[in-house]
Amino acid sequence: MKNSTLLLVLFLCFFFAINFVPSALAIWLTLPTSGTKCVSEEIQNNVVVLADYIVIPDDHSHNPTLAVKVTSPYGNNLHHKENTTHGNFAFTTQETGNYLACFWVDGGNHGGKEVSVNLDWKIGIAAKDWDSVAKKEKLEGVELELRKLEGSVEAIHENLLYLKGREAEMRTVSERTNGRVAWFSIMSLGICIGVSALQLWHLKRFFQKKKLI
Repeated sequence: MKNSTLLLVLFLCFFFAINFVPSALAIWLTLPTSGTKCVSEEIQNNVVVLADYIVIPDDHSHNPTLAVKVTSPYGNNLHHKENTTHGNFAFTTQETGNYLACFWVDGGNHGGKEVSVNLDWKIGIAAKDWDSVAKKEKLEGVELELRKLEGSVEAIHENLLYLKGREAEMRTVSERTNGRVAWFSIMSLGICIGVSALQLWHLKRFFQKKKLI
């Protein structure tokens, strides 16, 4: 019975870790000869981000280069590199919002062909160096896996708090919008009633002057 309960708990932790914990993303991009392709990810504040990118040449006779730029939600430049075939970037988020990584082919180096890029994007718990943690804390086997699950649970908790805060913000905005719409409807109704009364008064005076009533 205890083993079944433990397995159930481990399964639930694994399920929530997959669905709610920021993890690793392996992305294959095909860059056109002109133009830019971007990858965005909504990330909370104080989250570690690691990424590696590399150009996958179609043939060995031509090795195209590209330019990379990573910006924060407020437009701060976090990484910018040109004339490169591979590279990486790492930072800890200082702002909550969409972080943008843009790639484009360097002019004169594409040879008229599309360029393929492999991007390995790791966020939060997936970006943690568990080998170093295991050596530092002398963890092995099950202990290390439990330590990873503990980190996943903490990340889940932080993510749920973030979602709860976003929900409260959206609810506040929705309530304000509904209040403004209600006041606007009341004002519109009042204006319509006022205009109708003014028209009736004007028509009544017109007919009285013409001695029709």
